[in-house]
Amino acid sequence: MKLNRRVLNRTTLDRQLLLARSPLSPLRAIERLVALQGQDVNPPYYGLWSRLASFTQEDLTSLLYGRQVVRGSLLRSTQHLALADDYLWLRPMMQAPMSRARQAGFGRATGEVDLDELVTLARGHLAGRTLTRPQLRDLLLERWPEVEPMALGWSAQALVPVVHAPPSGVWNRGGATPFTLAEEWLGRPLDDAPPIERLVTRYLAAFGPASVMDVQMWSGLTRLRPVIEAMPLRKYHDTEGRVLYDLPDAPLAEEDVPAPVRFLPAFDNLIVAYADRTRMMTDEQRKAVCVGAVIFPTFLVDGIVAGMWDIKDGVLELRPFGPLPERAMAELAAEGAGLLAFAGAPGGTLAWRHPSEGRRASA
Repeated sequence: MKLNRRVLNRTTLDRQLLLARSPLSPLRAIERLVALQGQDVNPPYYGLWSRLASFTQEDLTSLLYGRQVVRGSLLRSTQHLALADDYLWLRPMMQAPMSRARQAGFGRATGEVDLDELVTLARGHLAGRTLTRPQLRDLLLERWPEVEPMALGWSAQALVPVVHAPPSGVWNRGGATPFTLAEEWLGRPLDDAPPIERLVTRYLAAFGPASVMDVQMWSGLTRLRPVIEAMPLRKYHDTEGRVLYDLPDAPLAEEDVPAPVRFLPAFDNLIVAYADRTRMMTDEQRKAVCVGAVIFPTFLVDGIVAGMWDIKDGVLELRPFGPLPERAMAELAAEGAGLLAFAGAPGGTLAWRHPSEGRRASA
């Protein structure tokens, strides 16, 4: 069976809770999405606001302080928020790609460092307490004073399962990132050998149907084809002939289902969940949205990325990629007013920067 981009788009939006705001609790929504990209502090809050019928900043903050949700390095070696129960198996599964990323970034600088010793020392320094990366780095420098300081700090973070205790990850709270040992914070050991099939199943439930390359792009894992092909999954093809996999009982959305406008935050996992992202945007739009390691915040019109946005000093600036229908502009204005209120600027201003004019126009 062949699936066109419209069916893939609507099915993806449905599984991402973006066709209609969901009555799920924030905890269950995070579980549904596997993890929320948390490179910056506020985007996970915006992402849940766009997806849930009822959500406040305190809802997520209380989950972080209650240790039901944790923030740490996970998918693609980047910061994510995940359920504590999911972190216990996700983090061990991510060790191989995290070790590769560490080697690529700091292998030369740490060539004379015994990594097993570094892990033991880092664990010892963190036992029973919380340290910032600079504090941990300085302690490790006592053992390796000739090694590049940044390489020691980042190597410890990559090789030792640590989480960032609140207020790290809390709305509008930046500053130094505190580390604490994951097993101490959670009060439980991490899984020894979690099955890869668990990750594939969870991914497809949130992002499917998808190809092997899509799963690998999202997770940072490699060589998944034998695992996925051996699973009892349903197979489709897209219009380009690529094989797409899905859960056997997962429904597909109808291609004519209306898709409301939605605001996606910076680094939202939906934008980086596929090797082929044409179900969400054109290749030209991808070049504007995904610049190096940065994923800009976007807004969706009719389910497709139609521009980028930013909030600064009470102004929500919308930068569409091209002309928008009046109805879409009205919907964006209404949704944008809600976004401003959520961000703490209920009397804020909506401004448009039209690509052909290169200037801002208030609306």
